[in-house]
Amino acid sequence: MYIYQLNESIVFPPAHAALAEGLLAIGGDLRPERLIKAYSEGIFPWYEEDQPILWWSPDPRLVLKPEDVYVSKSLKKTIREKRFEISFDTNFEAVIDACANTLRGEAEGTWITPELRDAFIYLHKTGLAHSVEAYKEGKLAGGLYGLSLGTAFFGESMFYNEKDASKVAFFYLVDFLKSNGFELIDAQQDTPHLRSFGAKTIARSSFLEILKTITAKPSLVGNWGNGNNSRIKIDNQL
Repeated sequence: MYIYQLNESIVFPPAHAALAEGLLAIGGDLRPERLIKAYSEGIFPWYEEDQPILWWSPDPRLVLKPEDVYVSKSLKKTIREKRFEISFDTNFEAVIDACANTLRGEAEGTWITPELRDAFIYLHKTGLAHSVEAYKEGKLAGGLYGLSLGTAFFGESMFYNEKDASKVAFFYLVDFLKSNGFELIDAQQDTPHLRSFGAKTIARSSFLEILKTITAKPSLVGNWGNGNNSRIKIDNQL
């Protein structure tokens, strides 16, 4: 097996050619059209600042169907108590910065490099990347962000400064996705936190077949918070 070296062409090797741990390719750039093509083909960038860009496609893949998301009794209670004010797409940069500054266990540094941050902020401005914010007493207490293509939402990262803030944000994201005909949430990494919501692994081959259909559908582009959005076909170009 090989690790593929990308060049200026916006072309990826097939995702099934990835190594056992999921690493597929190295190099290239984070141009919006390359990111859109990558995600639509089940590939995503994951690397640290002192590394070249690494592209991954794990097998199996952790996913959730919005209609199957499980909400615990304790989380339902928190939601009913309205401890947090929830908004969409009001503070994308603050959310991605907070995610980048969140410690992940014993890991040092962050995979949300300045280059990746800028790329997603651009995608947000084009109406494809979105954030959900949870506020408490006017302060950002938690949130998440990700990329929307077709009827798929690719979850990138979440953070919290207050207990359950990111979980409540995720609940409202799922509610929005269900209301707008989304079919799949890609969780990328297998974590106990996401499994607690009912996330399950599926074979990469099955994931790629699903993606082929749902990312070809029109995307809900725009600001999800103010209703100023529309379904637009994204053809891997901006």
